[in-house]
Amino acid sequence: MSKVVVVYHSGYGHTRVLAEAVARGVETRPDSTALLLSVEQVALHWQQMHGADAIIFGSPTYMGCVSAQFKHFMEATSAFYLAKPWRNKLAAGFTNSGNQCGDKFNTLVQMVTFAAQHSMIWVGLDLLPGNNTRVATAQDLNRLGGSLGAMAQSNLDEGSDTAPPEADRRTAMHLGERVATLAAQMSPIQTHLSSQSG
Repeated sequence: MSKVVVVYHSGYGHTRVLAEAVARGVETRPDSTALLLSVEQVALHWQQMHGADAIIFGSPTYMGCVSAQFKHFMEATSAFYLAKPWRNKLAAGFTNSGNQCGDKFNTLVQMVTFAAQHSMIWVGLDLLPGNNTRVATAQDLNRLGGSLGAMAQSNLDEGSDTAPPEADRRTAMHLGERVATLAAQMSPIQTHLSSQSG
């Protein structure tokens, strides 16, 4: 059994679509549950986040970094930083931008640093890059070639009903399933480590 929280900000709905795909991926495991929270909701759910086995972070990439709203969420965690309630929890991340590159890597690096500051264990995307040979297609998983987390791209003139494309949604699902699988495997270890730190 693993409990996974997916906390995200979405300005135009595209990152929310990815968050929903991540949550579906978590729940493909019959012993795992996903709690989907927008950053606007987290103030009411800190205890559920503290009790989770894993937290997956999601933000659009705006101007080469996380959104201001997601950064506000990050800074709000300073209220419990010293208590380390997220110590040894798994962490992962996903992001979306309008351009294929969009400097999304920088957003994921911000999330990795944030997770490390909370003594979390980062889970990368275990997929080889897709869409990079003559026989590959834009329908490949990990078509944007990320390793730190799930990357997606949404055309600026498309709504969240059609963007990001299906390949990016399936990549986000894969990330959710991977984290849930590892969280279930790590749960006894996390329990042991928590008892040792007390």
